Amino acid sequence: MRIAVLTSGGDAPGMNACIRAVVRKGLCEGMEVVGVRRGFEGLISGDLVVMTSRSVGDILHRGGTILKSARSEEFKTEEGRARALRQIEMNGVDAVIGIGGDGTYRGLASLAAMGVPTIGIPATIDNDIGSTEYSIGFDTVCNTVIDAVNKIRDTASSHERVYVVEVMGRNSGHIAIASGLACGAESILTPEIECTMDEVCARVKDGARQGKTHSIILVAEGANSLARQLCPEVAPGQKVHLIGQEIGRRTGFDTRVIMLGHIQRGGSPSAADRILASRFGAKAVALLIAGEPVSAVLGLFEGVMRSAAFDEALMMKRSCKMEYYELANILSSL
Repeated sequence: MRIAVLTSGGDAPGMNACIRAVVRKGLCEGMEVVGVRRGFEGLISGDLVVMTSRSVGDILHRGGTILKSARSEEFKTEEGRARALRQIEMNGVDAVIGIGGDGTYRGLASLAAMGVPTIGIPATIDNDIGSTEYSIGFDTVCNTVIDAVNKIRDTASSHERVYVVEVMGRNSGHIAIASGLACGAESILTPEIECTMDEVCARVKDGARQGKTHSIILVAEGANSLARQLCPEVAPGQKVHLIGQEIGRRTGFDTRVIMLGHIQRGGSPSAADRILASRFGAKAVALLIAGEPVSAVLGLFEGVMRSAAFDEALMMKRSCKMEYYELANILSSL
């Protein structure tokens, strides 16, 4: 069997660990493994490279993806998918393993519909894939945010300031909630949970009355509702600044705004992400050698790996953990 592995969409720490596991598990099982550069774009152009054990040496600790990643508009077209299928057939590829998020899953599902056995592995820092409890990259990004907030809190404490920190999470608040609980943020703003400026400012003032001299407020980049209460036409890059200005005006605290941005995507993956990625990669190969051709996505629930059909996985919604959010509010209110 000859299998291809690709990474697609936004990069996530742990993708390299997953590539390594796919390649070495595949070689161990007597397979040939080829890497596809730049995701589905590389599949269309035939940018494939034979992978050896040495191809994936010394990459376990590296962030990003050695196969590169790109979003392909052409692959969304019928002609683009037909070109990709021709490359798969010309290169003798029997199955494709894709590492990425929902967009990657949709691309793999289209290949599956054309008769190509495919396996999807969840890798997105947003952790917003419904078919798994944890995706590759989430643990690392939370640790990155926590480390940054630890440093921010030092200066916030020294100067008695409020810091409004924007974290990634275009459509989900998983990073904000998990990181907020872990770093003791006084308020957490997410796309899923409605909140008013009165409530946020009240928490800052209540903390001050109890002797707190500083506050940390985490804002997921997709938390639009609060900014829109202040200005309906606010631009995406300005909403967190608008929130910070209003908090400062209402509370009287010196308030600063920090956008962590793409620093959250990089960095060496955590132990948890390296282990998860290695397990996912090996499991994907195991499914392919089990016998019948398969097309499925992998997921992890309560420590147990399971697979689901593409259509089922794409319909699943990943809700944020309200118990984490509520616990964070309780622990930071005193």
